[in-house]
Amino acid sequence: MLNVSLSPHVHSGNSTRKCMAQVLVALVPALLWSFYQFGIGALIVTLSSVAFCVLFEFLITRFLLKTPTTVGDLSAIVTGVLLAFNVPSNIDIWILAIGALFAIGVAKMSFGGLGCNIFNPALAGRIFLLIAYPVQMTTWPTEAGYADVATGATPLALIGQYVNGADVTIPSIVDCLVGNTGGSLGEVSAIALLLGGCYLLFRKTITWHIPVSVLLSAFVFGFLFFGFDAKLAVEELLCGGMMLGAIFMATDYVSSPMNSRGQLLYGVCIGFLTMVIRRYGAYPEGMSFAIFIMNAFTPLINKYVKPQRFGVVKK
Repeated sequence: MLNVSLSPHVHSGNSTRKCMAQVLVALVPALLWSFYQFGIGALIVTLSSVAFCVLFEFLITRFLLKTPTTVGDLSAIVTGVLLAFNVPSNIDIWILAIGALFAIGVAKMSFGGLGCNIFNPALAGRIFLLIAYPVQMTTWPTEAGYADVATGATPLALIGQYVNGADVTIPSIVDCLVGNTGGSLGEVSAIALLLGGCYLLFRKTITWHIPVSVLLSAFVFGFLFFGFDAKLAVEELLCGGMMLGAIFMATDYVSSPMNSRGQLLYGVCIGFLTMVIRRYGAYPEGMSFAIFIMNAFTPLINKYVKPQRFGVVKK
């Protein structure tokens, strides 16, 4: 007798824990650079963010949902690191705790946990903090340390002032690429984030569709919106949360489209919205809001951009 079991019939041996571990490995170059660039502040913020995210997920699953804890799948650790990457290295710890509670409790666990959340948890936490604590979230350290460090404008803010006619000096492409600039602790070094992205592509943890479509569309629209200046368009790619968002946050399995055509559309829209917000919005950074908006459109994209069903012939 032939016994046919339920799918999947072919298993790659991959798991949620392995995928999250690969993401953590990919984040190591940017994490090490943040320690070098911002010193003890980056270490304090990263460890605190991870600890808060893990603690809140454990408490919610254990005492509110009364289900087995999901801390072991490493997703809470990834959320903690990504949340830390999206805040200044001198942020107050109590503000970080609120952001972690929102990311885990509201954006993730209230929807049913990993696999059910509509929005990227770390991204939702960052946007909540940006709206609730705009001063603390836009005070950027320019030197190593934690308390009482010197602060300054980010490259995106300087570019915005330059485009509007102010007499300011914008950072060079090399500085933006290496990470000799101010900003959130995990987004300053484009080359470190690109190294992590190459690792994820090599391990097939992510595909090229979303990162390439985001960056390519952002360059095209940046070129159009910033006076047909290719240098400024390139700097827009290397500064702010562009690389971090395109590689690590827009590619989130749960909140991004399922097939390649949908991912390309999703990425192009993110690039377009980012440049619109950066050029014409009140914030110099627009990546987080663009991804957040497109997260909301992901179910619609999945509904209308579908792969052809096996055995169905188009008429």
